[in-house]
Amino acid sequence: MIYLRLFLEFFKTGLFSIGGGLATLPFLYEMSDKTHWFTHADIADMIAVSESTPGAIGINMSTFAGYITGGVPGGIIASLGLAAPCIIIILIISKILDIFRSNPYVDRAFYGLRPASVAMISAAGINVVRIALVRLSALENGPDLLRFFNWPAIVLAAAIFIAQKKLKWHPVIFIALSAAVGIVFHFGSL
Repeated sequence: MIYLRLFLEFFKTGLFSIGGGLATLPFLYEMSDKTHWFTHADIADMIAVSESTPGAIGINMSTFAGYITGGVPGGIIASLGLAAPCIIIILIISKILDIFRSNPYVDRAFYGLRPASVAMISAAGINVVRIALVRLSALENGPDLLRFFNWPAIVLAAAIFIAQKKLKWHPVIFIALSAAVGIVFHFGSL
């Protein structure tokens, strides 16, 4: 039963997450709240793993989420669920491509979908910032801005952002450097 539910949840995600892999994040947050298969912190880990492994980020995140929930079969089923709508839609579109391409309603629909994609990706980005760069627990006993901000993470994010703009290195190098810094900071604090 868990595998059928995994497939259906990720099928729905694949059907409505227009805009690429990061557009799946609002659906993953909703799925986390509804099913409790994984936490919001797990989603942050999914993003980190998905960004640092080869392949499409949406598929990588669905595989990770499915694996957390149902092991290897869960990972496979979640990935198939996420990819199935794309495959079905592409097959349908390929059959009617000429009509689809010149249809003014389709053109208008995509005009409306673009800002929706930006909004969904932005909302997901804000959630990632909330998880990675701030500590909401610091506000429980009144405002404590020094503890509210995760200063090492903010410094690392700013340094990576500036270095990426200036050095133009491949993103994999920055991902590897970030992982190394995370390991050093984590094990240095034990």
